[in-house]
Amino acid sequence: MSTSVGTAPKVSSARAAAPVRPRGGLRAWATRAPLLPALVFLVAVTQLPFVATLVISLFDWNSYDPDARRFTGLSNYATVVTDPALQESVLTTVLLTASVVIVSVVLGLGLALLLDRAFFGRGFVRTLLITPFLLVPVSAALLWKHVLYNPEYGLLNGAWAWVAGLFGDTDPAQPDWISGMPLVAVEAALVWQWTPFMMLILLAGLQSRPGEMVEAARLDGANSLQIFRYLTLPHLRRYLELGVLLGSIYIVQHFDAVFTITSGGLGTANLPYTIYQTFYKAHEYGLASAAGVVVVIGTMVLATFALRVVSSLFREEANRA
Repeated sequence: MSTSVGTAPKVSSARAAAPVRPRGGLRAWATRAPLLPALVFLVAVTQLPFVATLVISLFDWNSYDPDARRFTGLSNYATVVTDPALQESVLTTVLLTASVVIVSVVLGLGLALLLDRAFFGRGFVRTLLITPFLLVPVSAALLWKHVLYNPEYGLLNGAWAWVAGLFGDTDPAQPDWISGMPLVAVEAALVWQWTPFMMLILLAGLQSRPGEMVEAARLDGANSLQIFRYLTLPHLRRYLELGVLLGSIYIVQHFDAVFTITSGGLGTANLPYTIYQTFYKAHEYGLASAAGVVVVIGTMVLATFALRVVSSLFREEANRA
């Protein structure tokens, strides 16, 4: 009796001294609380404007006659689908996106294969090749428009005159590259800027390739083409998908090069530029908002596939480790 009575206060004091831990729900909120300000800020700057755009897209709203604003439901979306100008801009967006992404991936793969080899000055060459991607898009577009494409003092016409002079033509014609092939001019500027991005992704994939497999294939008599076809390309499949998806997400909503180089003329107006014209020049807020929602939905679909590819890459690396 005396032992149990004497030890009881010690047990209760030990329990009293033990820290009180929050239970499941409180513990979860305690760990997530530092992220709440960032979450509130993210919702405020992204989701609320998108909700406002959704609401505006349901109205026939022209700023020149704000009192005539009226609710029209999904009629603006029907106009986006049936309007010839918007249909042409959608086709231009698809052509621009597909051509830029495909050419950038092919060139990026070639550069990645070159940089995967060891040679003197490889770090310096890699830095030079990355530089175009680090430029501000408007600056890159201005560079191409004035330094390269200008018919009077552009580098392309200077090189053209020099080559013509080698063949005896002292006064060759000076082509206007932008008016002669406007969509190709925009595509070339975007390919130049996005090839380094594809190169970085594919170079990371090449450097994560198991070296033992390549050495074993060489010992078995496989040549470089066979190693590239049967080992390198299957290994790079996920990285190629990631580059294509991320590039498509950006090029679909690209505005800077089209606005700077051609101002949307000569058949180069993509969907983002058409939205700009509809909103800021025609002041059709409802129609522009509906077209913007269509672009956002398309971008979200592409982003969903990109996230799945990224998560699968992480799983593969974790399983390999």
